[in-house]
Amino acid sequence: MSWRDRIEKNSSREKSVFIRAGVVALLILAADQLTKWYFIRNFALGESVELIPGILNFTSVRNLGAAWSIFSGHVWMLLIFGILAGAGIIVFFRKLTEGCAERYYALLLILAGILGNSFDRFFHGAVVDFIHVHYLNIWHYPVFNVADMAICTGVGIYLLSGFLRPELPKDK
Repeated sequence: MSWRDRIEKNSSREKSVFIRAGVVALLILAADQLTKWYFIRNFALGESVELIPGILNFTSVRNLGAAWSIFSGHVWMLLIFGILAGAGIIVFFRKLTEGCAERYYALLLILAGILGNSFDRFFHGAVVDFIHVHYLNIWHYPVFNVADMAICTGVGIYLLSGFLRPELPKDK
């Protein structure tokens, strides 16, 4: 069986892939929430600890927007958008996977990231971010979290799958 083989609906392979991908997504969601809980409890807002000098810090910040603080201050709109995006993934899950095992992982990682950041917006009024990648004082990437990494990884896997997989035959 090749990675290019499609998964049949309701097969034991589909159930196995879904369960494994679900476990990975739940572990990512748990890691996201545990790390955020740690930073809320142990770091003052704005506090920073250097891990790799000139490259990586843990810096406790709150993001009132989405990626790169876009739509800042529209927490409820972003929460509603997250809920709708998550619902769309759930409703169209099987159609979006197209029987490709890696897309189960991709979509469930995206869903875990959406849930992690949505929990923050609902319970904290902002997303809790703490990973700060930079180069000295020359360049700074926006501070992010585990949920953000899950979303980006899921989108990356999904895009790679679309590029690397052969075209599917159209349903009649």
